[in-house]
Amino acid sequence: MNWLISLKKKTPKQEPVITSKIVATEIVNLQPIISQIQLFGRAATSSPVQLNSEVTGVLEKGDIEFKVSEEFSKGDLLCKIDDRQAKYSLNSAKSDLLNALANMLPEIKTEFPTEFDIWQTYFNQSNFESKIAPLPKVTHDKIHLYLSRFNGYKLYYNALNLEIILDKYYFYAPFDGSITSTNIQVGSSVRAGTQIGEIINIADMEIAVPVETKNILWVDQDKDVLVRASEFSKEWTGTVTRIGSSIDPKTQTVDIFVKVNQETNNRLLNNVFVEVQFQGKPVEDAFAIPPMALYENSFVYLLKNGKLLKQNVNLIRRENNRVIIKDGINTGDTIVVEAMQGVASGMSASSKKDIVGGN
Repeated sequence: MNWLISLKKKTPKQEPVITSKIVATEIVNLQPIISQIQLFGRAATSSPVQLNSEVTGVLEKGDIEFKVSEEFSKGDLLCKIDDRQAKYSLNSAKSDLLNALANMLPEIKTEFPTEFDIWQTYFNQSNFESKIAPLPKVTHDKIHLYLSRFNGYKLYYNALNLEIILDKYYFYAPFDGSITSTNIQVGSSVRAGTQIGEIINIADMEIAVPVETKNILWVDQDKDVLVRASEFSKEWTGTVTRIGSSIDPKTQTVDIFVKVNQETNNRLLNNVFVEVQFQGKPVEDAFAIPPMALYENSFVYLLKNGKLLKQNVNLIRRENNRVIIKDGINTGDTIVVEAMQGVASGMSASSKKDIVGGN
């Protein structure tokens, strides 16, 4: 048996093979890093206007079709209310005023010939088609007496009042915009106090963005804001107009309002949800890495002389796709930028860039 055992060959002892972990790396370059805040908000016009009637009558068509989503330009007549009675009342008042002036003119010509041409010109230029012009300046007490005696002042201000009432029969667009609702159709009777519809200023869009209180101080209000609408594959720029003065007790956020710069052929639709990217304040002497490359919010791994080295750093800011760190790293260091498991400081490693370069 001993002889048979002696014939068995000994298995050579295998030395353990030390494998080197291959990791993704970047070369550190400390420089100012502009922080970014990416959030979502809803675009809405900052100046919706309700069209409420102050007079009674039948609604009539204006320069455009009074329908939802109809766009208009500043100064367009959106709609009007039958104004015939108002016009007749105004013309009657103008007639009474002209009659009073006609009775005054002979006495002014006799007493104040130098003032007569002024009042005669005013009388000649007054008509039923144009607005009432301001009365000539009264330079003598006796002319003032004439105006009182012939009810000139009373008739003048009565006509002015009727002009104001007549203006209420017309709804002119105060801006370039669109009709968002119509409560009354053309041809329907309208009473005083009736809401006819609502319009919005499509060129004056504003976005209310809820921002966490910890991010408020990071927003640089002087920098342009980037606005994206993924549904339309479009982008706009905007500016911060104001920051809310109160915190929402439920979400602990503060609204930041952004005014959007638009072009005629690139409109931002009302009530659409958009992504808003604020330019934040810079972090000096910093470096940005993927969030997965930071461990326990306190350390990273460096690659030095073929080995992994655990290095404590200072986390300055965490963003959606990156974290900004500083302290503990220097320009020229090789930092690991991927997540690793089962590793420890001192483990052998090599950079993927070196492997690729070697091939």
